[in-house]
Amino acid sequence: MELGIFTRTFERPTFGGVLDAVVEHGFPLVHFNFRSTGLPSLPERLSFAQCAAVRREVEARGLRMAGVSATFNAIHPDRQRRTWETDLARQIIVHAPDLGTHLVSVSTGTRDPDDMWHGHTANDELSAWDDLRYTLMRLLDAARQAGVTLGIEPEHNNVVSSARRARQLLDEFRDEHLRIILDAANLLDLETADRQAAILVEAFDLLSTDTVMVHAKDIGVSGDVAAGRGLLDYRLYFELIAAHAAAAPVIIHELGEGDVPRARDFVLAQAAAAGLSLSNR
Repeated sequence: MELGIFTRTFERPTFGGVLDAVVEHGFPLVHFNFRSTGLPSLPERLSFAQCAAVRREVEARGLRMAGVSATFNAIHPDRQRRTWETDLARQIIVHAPDLGTHLVSVSTGTRDPDDMWHGHTANDELSAWDDLRYTLMRLLDAARQAGVTLGIEPEHNNVVSSARRARQLLDEFRDEHLRIILDAANLLDLETADRQAAILVEAFDLLSTDTVMVHAKDIGVSGDVAAGRGLLDYRLYFELIAAHAAAAPVIIHELGEGDVPRARDFVLAQAAAAGLSLSNR
């Protein structure tokens, strides 16, 4: 298992500068977002040449791309917008191998029209689930053609709000190109943090065999915070990873650049304390 970081953690004038910062901080893996190259997260147009240039920059520094973000609101109430952004995400999926990765992260979305990370009562309606299935069918069609895996995250404010909902989705599709990115902080909020042991044990029981990436952030009073600065029991988190042999890359995110060394060392220490071998070189 190796430790990586989101490229958007570092802001530099050039993509090369971003990658140099990744190397300087001791990470062998990156989770790539097109924002790091000065483009939108979902670019309107992509070419093989653009993607090959990104891959060359990554590989020239001895780095590897663990995945690429194609995140958008998969059940946005505006159907026209949802269709447009699905097409843009499909474009990233098609070009993922040109970037040097076979994992694309996507979100399951919310009915909130303004904030894709904000919950909405309509997320539990059957129409929301149906819209998610339709969006995923279109994304999976592109993933199969490209030989790419889609990674979805259960997130308490999204339509796939729990490990059980994620298991339901996997069982309905039964598609080898649909897998899980497991982020323990996404399964919790302030009201459920005191019950996190039961929640996380259930999540690993249900999803560990389908987990292709693990995220490392935390849950705080103000929302997402850096690993080690919130309420998440990281020792338990890594003990569950070790117990279930969920050997997936661990990716740090949701933190400022100045806090990267502390968060990196915290995550490495917690993994070691749980008997988990996690490399950052």
